[in-house]
Amino acid sequence: MRRKDREITNFNKIVSIIDGCQIIRIGIADGNFPYIVPLNFAYTVEKEQIYFYIHGAMAGKKYEMLRQSPFCSFEMDVPLCLECIEKDRDATMRYQSVMGKCKVEFLEGEERQSAIDDIIMARYEITRNFDYNRDVVKRTAVAKLTVLEYSGKENPMNSGADV
Repeated sequence: MRRKDREITNFNKIVSIIDGCQIIRIGIADGNFPYIVPLNFAYTVEKEQIYFYIHGAMAGKKYEMLRQSPFCSFEMDVPLCLECIEKDRDATMRYQSVMGKCKVEFLEGEERQSAIDDIIMARYEITRNFDYNRDVVKRTAVAKLTVLEYSGKENPMNSGADV
C-alpha cells in the first residue's frame, strides 16, 4: 500500500467498515479480464476470521466460474464525501474500504438452509423474522467465502493528511 498513513490495521475497525457496507464486489478470474460482480452479502466473524455469505442462482456465469476456480477477490467501500480543500486548492474523496482474497465453498443441505436463515436473512431487521418462500432454497446457491487476506484503507474526515 503506497499510502501507509491511510492503512487500517485494527481488526475491529475493519469489521466496523464491513458492517457499514451493503454491497460486496467479487472479482473472479476470466481469462485476460476480471469478472466483477456486485452482490448483497452477510458475514460472520469467528476468532478474527471473517466469512462472507452470498447467494444466487445455481446457474450462470458467476456460479460456473466459482465452481471451476473456487477463489475470488473482494472489495467493499463506504464513500463519505468529496471535499474541496480551499487552502490547498485541492479536492479529495473521503472514504473507507476493505479488500482482499477469499476461498469459496458452496454450502449444501442443512448448512445451506442454516446460512440463509441464521446469517443472510438475519442480517437485516426487515428480513430477520420474514416468512419467506422456502421452496426457492432448493434452487439457490449459497457460497461461504473464507477471507484469506484483507487490507483496509481510509481517508477520513478531518484527517489532516490530504492528497
